[in-house]
Amino acid sequence: MLIIMRKHAAEEALDQIKEYLITRDFDIHQSTGANRTIIGVIGDTETLDDHAIEAMPGVSQVVRI
Repeated sequence: MLIIMRKHAAEEALDQIKEYLITRDFDIHQSTGANRTIIGVIGDTETLDDHAIEAMPGVSQVVRI
């Protein structure tokens, strides 16, 4: 799963999502570019609700891969 953050997402929003995932035993890989931050979620993401994550502050899009 990829979580694509909004262009000007607050650092607090990013921290909130990372904490949400880590407390649910997922590993994450963060890629920070000039315009966007992408969080790669590693693990069995079937238990995660795409819509709930998309509703979190700072999230632009959730993509299942």
